[in-house]
Amino acid sequence: MSIDTLAIYPGGGGSIMGYLIFIVPTFILAMWAQSKVSSTYNKYARVPSRGRITGAEAAAAVMRNAGISDVKIIQVRGHLTDHYDPIGKKLALSEENYNGSSLAALGVAAHEAGHAVQHKIGYGALKARMALVPITNIASSVLPFVMIGSFFIIGGAFSLTLLKLGILCYVVLTLFQLITLPVEYDASARAKKELVALGILGNDEMVGVEKTLNAAALTYVAAFVSSLSYLIYLLSMLGGSRD
Repeated sequence: MSIDTLAIYPGGGGSIMGYLIFIVPTFILAMWAQSKVSSTYNKYARVPSRGRITGAEAAAAVMRNAGISDVKIIQVRGHLTDHYDPIGKKLALSEENYNGSSLAALGVAAHEAGHAVQHKIGYGALKARMALVPITNIASSVLPFVMIGSFFIIGGAFSLTLLKLGILCYVVLTLFQLITLPVEYDASARAKKELVALGILGNDEMVGVEKTLNAAALTYVAAFVSSLSYLIYLLSMLGGSRD
């Protein structure tokens, strides 16, 4: 659950027209981005690399080249559950990318290794995102209660308080998503550069990697646009409540 539902209940105070203008397009964008990354990944997951190096080996090579020796590469379950844990110093790769040697697997694995490199060199945007994680987690956990409260409370001072709390949560989430964009694009740029520089992939193989990572980046763009749209929508609701 999220504050998204606030808009269509009487307690949320939103209008159907406002919902159609601000919210529906972002929902369509998110669905399109998710479909794009899924179809692109599946396409290049079927294209093997000539070197047959696995994703785990590629990630290890990128980190080794950057002088990183304290990050453990682990295998996790799930589809595209790959991530870098800066606190636990772990680089988690899904089974298909840990063991796979496809262009998609190598691209994703090298991308996550790019985050490890960012951490080592103290990349500013990554440090900012890490600093925002605690408050972002709080905002995300508060939103369901805001939605539930708006469902039962129609009008009055408390309803206005819930709206303001929802706005505050979306300010945090939007800022987090904004900072995430350069972090993700930079990690992809590092991945593409290292895969060629280390001889893991040839230049002609990079088309698949670039398309896979570019498609994945769209999901982060969609997440930012979605958060920003909800924030603008809730701000318009607040403005309307004062008229």
